[in-house]
Amino acid sequence: MTAIPTTPMPDGSTIPVFGMGTWHMGEGRSRFDAEVAALRRGLDLGISLVDTAEMYGSGGAEQVVGEAIAGRRDATYLVSKVLPSNASRQRTISACEASLQRLRTDRLDLYLLHWRGGTPLEETVRAFEDLKAAGKILRWGVSNFDLDDMQELAAISPDCAVNQVLYNLTRRGLEYDLMPWQQQHSIPLMAYSPIEQGMLADHDALAEIARAHDATPAQVALAWVMDKPGTMAIPKTSNPDRMAENLAALNLRLTDADRATLDAAFPPPRRRQPLEMI
Repeated sequence: MTAIPTTPMPDGSTIPVFGMGTWHMGEGRSRFDAEVAALRRGLDLGISLVDTAEMYGSGGAEQVVGEAIAGRRDATYLVSKVLPSNASRQRTISACEASLQRLRTDRLDLYLLHWRGGTPLEETVRAFEDLKAAGKILRWGVSNFDLDDMQELAAISPDCAVNQVLYNLTRRGLEYDLMPWQQQHSIPLMAYSPIEQGMLADHDALAEIARAHDATPAQVALAWVMDKPGTMAIPKTSNPDRMAENLAALNLRLTDADRATLDAAFPPPRRRQPLEMI
């Protein structure tokens, strides 16, 4: 098993910098067993963090996760998300209870608002605090929040643990303002689609660096994300062999020359940009 580094959160607890995503899992019964097997392979390798959401497969991904972690809940760092359409105080509580049932557990380590909707943030935060007081979640956070959203949230509560956002070499806009702000406030940035849904696995610049490190382009993309302080990666794969490959990105150490090559191929932002989502 691989010992995965952690990064601190505002409440003093820590969270692994590498985990397993489940977007697009649970969308068909024919793939259920293979998806469960892939997640179990990840758990066997020492990947404890599993990220899912009520939206994924309309609850199907949570059912996949529930099966995969059966008998291993205490060894799992479990993250799920509530849809903005369920973000009112009572609907958040009901949505969390439904997620817990699908996941076959009594608690979430981290519960996120999937993106911002029309419900006032104060109301969703109250629901999160109710769930926390009841022991159904241990901490809460958000997803797809831009800097303005994070600043508004910080004025409501200091307890946001994580912001999960789209971040990879092709989606660097948040480096201009959101990432520095989160680093200043010790709020980890959880990067979803860190390989741009596999598209970066064929890029020439990454392939060149990968050859020098006896690695793969996907590992370079993942290592680049985790190279930033307080930044985590949650790639998704249903391939058990790819699970091991992704994890091995933790062993890749980029050089200054590597970073310069990547900056030339994927220039960092020079001005503020809207937060990207997929």
